[in-house]
Amino acid sequence: MVWETEVENGGNEDEEVEDTSVEKAFEGKVVPRWQKQITLRAMVVSLLLAVLFTFIVMKLNLTTGIIPSLNISAGLLGFFFLKMWTTLLAKIGMLTQPFTRQENTVIQTCVVASAGIAFSGGFGSYIFAMSSEVANQSPEANGPQDIKNPSLGWMIGFISIVSFLGLFSVVPLRKIMIVDFRLTYPSGTATAHLINSFHTTEGAKLAKKQVRVLGKFFSFSFLWGFFQWFYTASDGCGFNSFPTFGLEAYQNKFFFDFSTTYVGVGMICPYIINISLLVGGILSWAIMWPLIDARKGDWYSADLKSSSLHGLQGYKVFIAIAMILGDGLYNFVKVLGRTFIGLYMEFFKKKARSPSDPDSSSSLSYDDKCRTDMFLRDQIPAWFAITGYVIIAVISIIVVPMIFHQLKWYYIVVIYVIAPALAFCNAYGCGLTDWSLASTYGKLAIFTIGAWAGASNGGVIAGLAACGVMMNIVSTASDLMQDFKTGYMTMASPRSMFVSQVFGTAMGCVISPCVFWLFYKAFGNLGVSGSAYPAPYALVYRNMAILGVDGLSALPKYCLIFCYAFFGFAIVVNLLRDLVGKKWAEFIPVPMAMAIPFYIGSYFAIDMCVGSLILVIWRKLDKFSADTFGSAVASGLICGDGIWTLPSSFLALAGVKPPICMKFLSRAQNAKVDGFLES
Repeated sequence: MVWETEVENGGNEDEEVEDTSVEKAFEGKVVPRWQKQITLRAMVVSLLLAVLFTFIVMKLNLTTGIIPSLNISAGLLGFFFLKMWTTLLAKIGMLTQPFTRQENTVIQTCVVASAGIAFSGGFGSYIFAMSSEVANQSPEANGPQDIKNPSLGWMIGFISIVSFLGLFSVVPLRKIMIVDFRLTYPSGTATAHLINSFHTTEGAKLAKKQVRVLGKFFSFSFLWGFFQWFYTASDGCGFNSFPTFGLEAYQNKFFFDFSTTYVGVGMICPYIINISLLVGGILSWAIMWPLIDARKGDWYSADLKSSSLHGLQGYKVFIAIAMILGDGLYNFVKVLGRTFIGLYMEFFKKKARSPSDPDSSSSLSYDDKCRTDMFLRDQIPAWFAITGYVIIAVISIIVVPMIFHQLKWYYIVVIYVIAPALAFCNAYGCGLTDWSLASTYGKLAIFTIGAWAGASNGGVIAGLAACGVMMNIVSTASDLMQDFKTGYMTMASPRSMFVSQVFGTAMGCVISPCVFWLFYKAFGNLGVSGSAYPAPYALVYRNMAILGVDGLSALPKYCLIFCYAFFGFAIVVNLLRDLVGKKWAEFIPVPMAMAIPFYIGSYFAIDMCVGSLILVIWRKLDKFSADTFGSAVASGLICGDGIWTLPSSFLALAGVKPPICMKFLSRAQNAKVDGFLES
């Protein structure tokens, strides 16, 4: 799940006026041809940053599944590295082409496309859900036909086949989305504003200061991760097991685990998301689970393993699934409704519009005239997009059933027939709300294809694989349209945006599986509840697939009643948030965020709330400084701790163990240990 940060300046560009024109500041600068926007140096920087951000996204994916928008960090670091490169070449007299905002946009697009595969590729959800590590945590559907263990070969092959299809599905609609409908795409708009500001004199000076701050906190976060490693000789050791609020609270997942990653994520995510996570943790781990645990022996057998889904673990997983589905269904209907209403209004206005109307091209601002002219200059032929879609679809229909024999070719044909319409809806809805429903479309595929295949024909694997096919198409389509919006506002050619998205996707199809494989081989307890990398969404997605195949028979006693209640609760709370207006909605928790701690606990929510608290205090003391450097500090904290996973993985693969285990015991346990040692 990706939580996008709120964008204050994401309003419609129609509001721009001549005296605040952005393009007039760049009037004397020549926009390079699209071939010149894609440079070798841009691709090299993109590759380096893609590896960095893939490690970050993969770590977030395998710990909690909460991934903030990293567009701004990618744009900032891309500017810094290439500016440093060109400045060095200029000093030695070897600079042949200046660094432009179009080149900066290409880097940002490439990096985000590549790192996005780490999320849409399902390494923390549907792909890992197929593994025996996750299947063994559930007594149902764990036979050979319902398990497919990760392997580098088939993962790269599968992701490569399904990821490119979304790029071709919405290319013919780019003019309708960006120029005719003038959709906002808040994240794309915010990124474009940032890139444009970097390439002004004042903006470049500010960017250097931001990068300096980012570097300081990157170094601190990396060194802090290195320091903590020395105290983690086995599970339950180290600062990340510090019982901040006491041992009983620690047993119920309430503690601060000193993770700079999630402190940084908390600084980026909206306050209400962080508070919602904490509220969900309190509701589940402080109230519900202790009460249900007291019913052990009555509601479920007292002899069950703690990982059994017929026991307490089942309530944790299935109630969380119910809330996620309720929230997803509500937002799906809401965004789809807004999409159809918006389309109707746009076509109605277009039919009634005359050349003298204020919405006609003659009333466009100077900026929009320049941008529209550039955007329409380098066309991507419709025949190219349609041909590309058909060719890749045919290859996929042949190859994917070879990888997953449970997923029949005619299931894939059905998905590919309806996928362009769903990709359009997702891209349009994302332009209105900045909310991608890729994971919701993926869940729909799990239930429909899984039920169609049936339990006897490997419906679990079929559903999970279908989720991957659908999720990659709709996710890539909305990402591409966001990039087109960024390119539109920075005068980058649509062709350079498309090529950079293709290059970034190609890099991601190799980098992401390799990074996941490194985690998979280095950390033996990957996917195990309570470990450093529990991959919570893997178990959630697998149990969704089991529900789709076996129905409700997998639920423990009274669990179905709880599921109905929390499914309805998620819909009612979302409806209430929409009815009370934006001002009061900030005080009502988000059900999707509340559901995440139900399974894995509140420790990361406490980290994120600490991040929010730091930002609140900072804004009280110096609002300008906090707004200017807050994202840089957060990015440094996330990147430093994220990149530490690379050397720690290599140390684990080499068999190098930390020298110290720092554990915390109660007084009674400590007395027993002392007595044992003295005897």
